[in-house]
Amino acid sequence: MSKLPPVEKLPLALRKNIRDGWDSRKSDKEQKVSDILTVPWTVDVNPNQLYAYATDGYAKESLGDCITSYIDGAVYRLKDYADQFGKDGLKELNTICYTHVITMDLDDAKRFSYCGVDVYEGKLRILFAPGCLGVNIDDALSREVLLKALNEAPAAPEGESAAEPLSFAARANIRKEYEPKVEQIRVKIGEILEKPDIKLTPNFENTFAKLQEESRAKDTQLRKDWEDVLGYFTQLYWEGLVNQLKYLKFGEDELLREGFHEAVEKGEVAFRIVDKLKYSSYCECEIDEGMLYLQCTTKNWGVNVDDAAQGLIDRL
Repeated sequence: MSKLPPVEKLPLALRKNIRDGWDSRKSDKEQKVSDILTVPWTVDVNPNQLYAYATDGYAKESLGDCITSYIDGAVYRLKDYADQFGKDGLKELNTICYTHVITMDLDDAKRFSYCGVDVYEGKLRILFAPGCLGVNIDDALSREVLLKALNEAPAAPEGESAAEPLSFAARANIRKEYEPKVEQIRVKIGEILEKPDIKLTPNFENTFAKLQEESRAKDTQLRKDWEDVLGYFTQLYWEGLVNQLKYLKFGEDELLREGFHEAVEKGEVAFRIVDKLKYSSYCECEIDEGMLYLQCTTKNWGVNVDDAAQGLIDRL
């Protein structure tokens, strides 16, 4: 279905419903959205445009109440988002939706069965399928749909915000799974090696860029949710190093620790993706310019993560 022009004149009873059911409530709803998202937001909908798609029932007879119901559903879902992702998540959403506007439009691309949401020209745009205006209203901004919209949002124009090298999903997973745990893991490694200032370098941007390229390959076997687990899997590589250091008894053998410090003179462990492995089929470790690298290829990212440091003694 192609988009239709706005209806020039609405029936009197409908205009009254729009006035009483939406216009009189608009500022209150905008304030609720603004309170949740911590910055001023507005709602920009055109009832004359929406009425062109109202076939029958709720949207046809009570369009003002229908618009209010969509915004009420958005308020509920945005509150859920704020509770789930906190201050950093709100900053992300406000940056991605840089106009701070909620709008409504026809899903002419037929992406959703009933309704959904995307980010269009910096606006958070509620979408309804042809013939489905007023149907399943509360589901338009369901968590999964909203997160997908934020993750797939086009980059902001130059000057609106700085371009992010990682997707929304990747950044969210790093905040949730990686950042709260990495210091504890780093301390464990430092204790085993008797080097409390050991440094862990995840190289997220490089990993993301290479996995993104792999995900676009025609016959890729990369897991579809790779963005959603980027931080978590990097954490697993560090935990695998901890396990190998314990298994190889670095904590009990001063000679092994001395050998490690001599070889890894920069006191830094990093993760990286390489084009080809030298010693193993899935993942391995390598010492390069005084740093210890845990490494794999894009095709085997996340596979056998505990084995990445298995050949550590042989590399020293």
